[in-house]
Amino acid sequence: MNIHEFQAKKILAEYGVSIPKGKEAYSVDEAVSVAKDIGGKKWVVKAQIHAGGRGKAGGVKIADSIEEVEKISKSLLGMQLVTHQTGPEGKKVNKIFIEQGINIISELYLGVVLDRSNEKYVMMASTEGGTEIEVVAKKTPEKIFKAEIDSLLGMQPYQARQLVFKLGLEKSISNKAVKFILALSKAVEQTDASLVEINPLVVTEDDVLALDAKMNFDDNALYRQQDIEKLRDEDEEDPRELEATKHDLNYITLEGNIGCMVNGAGLAMATMDIIKLEGGNPANFLDVGGGASKERVEQAFKIIFSDKKVKAVLVNIFGGIMRCDIIAEGVVAAAKNIDIRVPLIVRLAGTNVEKGKEILNSSGLDIISADNLGDAAKKVVRSIKEL
Repeated sequence: MNIHEFQAKKILAEYGVSIPKGKEAYSVDEAVSVAKDIGGKKWVVKAQIHAGGRGKAGGVKIADSIEEVEKISKSLLGMQLVTHQTGPEGKKVNKIFIEQGINIISELYLGVVLDRSNEKYVMMASTEGGTEIEVVAKKTPEKIFKAEIDSLLGMQPYQARQLVFKLGLEKSISNKAVKFILALSKAVEQTDASLVEINPLVVTEDDVLALDAKMNFDDNALYRQQDIEKLRDEDEEDPRELEATKHDLNYITLEGNIGCMVNGAGLAMATMDIIKLEGGNPANFLDVGGGASKERVEQAFKIIFSDKKVKAVLVNIFGGIMRCDIIAEGVVAAAKNIDIRVPLIVRLAGTNVEKGKEILNSSGLDIISADNLGDAAKKVVRSIKEL
């Protein structure tokens, strides 16, 4: 689960992480009021969407007067902001974040990510703030400093001091930087965050501040993070992906025109790869899981066909826990209820495969059977070319 920058900063502040003064706004008048309350002579107006690269895309602007805050707010609210993470369609800006202007001496990077190979959080720090950490890792990996966080003991003060020393911070603010790092680590652990990025972490004359903040959370832990779950912004999520979660389906929208329904994430990825190999383009990743019911299969079809780009569908089921006859019944029910009018290719293998094929063959529906995955991919790609 993702949240907005202003939400992330509120959470971090509760744990003692230093942030600039700021508040969200949903209208131009509210933005002007917030800027007046913050005071000062300079403000930063930031578009709030679930995507990175807002600054480069024109979604973060500096205002030198209240009048300029008003002008920038008018231009941002309601616009379709396109960044390298949104895709060409962009995302609509429904809210903005007004923040005090800061006199910056230097910019750093600080982040915490879950290292699944070691089953530990890792704190990463770098002197290359304001730059994408992936670029730093590729070009100058020696400028990234890491500290593993013990799962039981948490981040230790000596580890924080080591990172501060490697960042070359002045003694006058080193203690504040240590407190910042320890507070950030505590926030990550106690909120079940899967990722936190402070980029940039800025150094001022007498402090270190989180100028930007990104937080992602483990969906599987939301049952014990109910306050965080309430921060979910459904307007920022793909409607089909949101609907899929309500039916325990794993669905991700892609850019192609071949709908895929598969059981098992590995098989789903292999299916998409083979479709690409045959010259096709998947419209989605959809894993119905190992224990799907006939009703869940029907819901999966409804979600697939809510994407108007879909011109053909490939159902690829390997029956283990998920029996082929259950999938076949779901396919037939969905085809009759939804009135499927595009080519439907079905490949079944495994438990009750013969019974599943019999159900499909006796349904009277125009279903194209496939013997194996390669055959299925060829047939689904060919069916689109023949349209």
